[in-house]
Amino acid sequence: MTDLSCALGAPDDFDTAHWPASTPLPVLRLDGNGASRYLDDVVEEVPVALVYNGISHAVMLATPAELPDLALGFSLSEGILTHPAELYDLECRAGAGGIEVHLEIASSRFMALKERRRTLAGRTGCGLCGVDSLAAVARPLPPLRVRTAPLNTFAIGAALAEMPGLQRLWESTGAVHAAAWADPTGRILALREDVGRHNALDKLLGHLAQGSYDLASGFVLVSSRASYEMVQKTASQGLNCLVAVSAPSALAVRLAQDAGLTLAGFARGRRLVVYTHEERLQFSA
Repeated sequence: MTDLSCALGAPDDFDTAHWPASTPLPVLRLDGNGASRYLDDVVEEVPVALVYNGISHAVMLATPAELPDLALGFSLSEGILTHPAELYDLECRAGAGGIEVHLEIASSRFMALKERRRTLAGRTGCGLCGVDSLAAVARPLPPLRVRTAPLNTFAIGAALAEMPGLQRLWESTGAVHAAAWADPTGRILALREDVGRHNALDKLLGHLAQGSYDLASGFVLVSSRASYEMVQKTASQGLNCLVAVSAPSALAVRLAQDAGLTLAGFARGRRLVVYTHEERLQFSA
């Protein structure tokens, strides 16, 4: 697999300065003390096309940062690739009105992609845009490796407390979601941000796929609700615990139960609502 850290380092024909993650814009703030004008950081939202072996497959609106992570995470969590080694090369290019991420993948995976005949038109709040049949929604998931020791809910509280301080783009813009990976003590080891919650999760999954993380021992924490597709993406990569700060859908709960994924929502400080596989959590006082 290509070195994504090198790919992120801006090919000659891709101007990263042209696509900042946020832009200062003049705004007028009204409050009880009157009106004031100042520059406010506003998050960027850019069309990003994923092009596989020369064929455009998916277009989504995303924050133009960590795009190689996004491309790899999307490819893995959507089942386009089954392993990072099936990605041979990756290059970001400025396109007409957006960014093209060109991926060179194994011929067998490209043939399988052509067979699926899927064209996804992603939106920041959409999870299943462009799926052309109900059968395409449900994908088989691999059996999850059960953690050797229960996860103490104190660790979830610790990660919740740490996450806001690591959300640099959210701190400056207030307009992005985050997906984080925490170890069993609650220490956050990786975090990715994007205007789209699915994009943030894909970026995180792409990053984790390149590292030596023990995916059966930690947990994913997202600053959003837990949709069906977010459960599917998490479980598809062998992660067995997903914690959301907001609610899951009923379909997401059913999928998590069947997949063996521990799913929790409404995570606020020491508060938590556990929807599936509570036996894998240890509840601290």
